[in-house]
Amino acid sequence: MALGTATASHELRFDTGRVCLDLLATTHPVERLDSLAVLRAWITGSGLVPPGTSLAHADASWPPAFRELRGLLVPLLRGRPVPGRPAHDLALARVNELARVAPPAPRAVAGADGTLVRRLDGPPRRGALLGAIARDAVDLLTDPVARASLRQCEGDNCPIVYVDTSRGRRRRWCSSEVCGNRERVARHRRRAAALTRA
Repeated sequence: MALGTATASHELRFDTGRVCLDLLATTHPVERLDSLAVLRAWITGSGLVPPGTSLAHADASWPPAFRELRGLLVPLLRGRPVPGRPAHDLALARVNELARVAPPAPRAVAGADGTLVRRLDGPPRRGALLGAIARDAVDLLTDPVARASLRQCEGDNCPIVYVDTSRGRRRRWCSSEVCGNRERVARHRRRAAALTRA
């Protein structure tokens, strides 16, 4: 699967523009972080770790921890944040707490062909990866320009939130290939049905 696209419900998507929003997208159209193997694929696909990084040390506690962080991000990143509400304030406090953990430390090493490649200083720990996602959320929440670029997909029943970096800020769908295509097909069917009735 190419990053940034998805054509089946089981595929992971990385087209929201931010890793914290990519984590939110793992609930649509069905729960995707339901196994350790899928979580490992998501961690690598999201760019949290360099390709080829071993995640063999990850255990059964990892998927629930990532799903918990995802649940905390929902009231903060979908819709309008409401400070002063207990659910919002508790979620924000927990995300801030997770963001305190330093993300995995990268280093540059010589690759097989002599060019420098990114590797991690050691096996990435769960807290460090959660910290990287939480820091991304904190950066997004506190950047007024990025926050103003957040959009809710206009696709039918699509809850995905993305950063609209399109020219003129007119992007309507989380993915033109997924929701945009569904909308174009539905529009075509409506026109064809109207012509057959006429």
